[in-house]
Amino acid sequence: MSDIKFSEDTLAVANKIIARYPEGKQKSALIPLLHLAQAEFDGWLSPAAMDYVASLLNIQSIEAYEVASFYSMFNLNPVGKCLIEVCRTSSCWLRGANEIIEHIENKYGIKEGETTADGMFTLKTVECLGSCGTAPMMMVGAQFHENLTYEKVDSILENCQSDNKRKTYLDKVVINQY
Repeated sequence: MSDIKFSEDTLAVANKIIARYPEGKQKSALIPLLHLAQAEFDGWLSPAAMDYVASLLNIQSIEAYEVASFYSMFNLNPVGKCLIEVCRTSSCWLRGANEIIEHIENKYGIKEGETTADGMFTLKTVECLGSCGTAPMMMVGAQFHENLTYEKVDSILENCQSDNKRKTYLDKVVINQY
């Protein structure tokens, strides 16, 4: 096992989550713990991070790998501080998602699935983010951004760049709610 371990605060949250489930059913905590691991370990799940989560739940590592590789919300490779997830399904596509994706690619010199040289932005296209009536839309960290225009996208990403902090599905405020 590698040196990967949760901080004391995150381990306390993980233990609270695990304690919600009856003895022998702790595997039910796998998805929330994978979210914690991704938030704690630079926005992605390395094999060592998944092994660590599996060890906390007393399950086989492959069980963590299977879940993490199934859901698009988990990143199995390093990502930038700001993971830009643009919806590309029907409603968003009809309302200009492809043009938004192309705009981001041109502005930052990356293609879908790539990260900028400075490690700031990773562009990912995803299936439905559930905002068809306000398409096109994207998600950056835990924030949804709808009715996108080039100007709105530029403003959002410029704010992310000036903030210069990792954007995750879970931030310390959300983690503390556990």
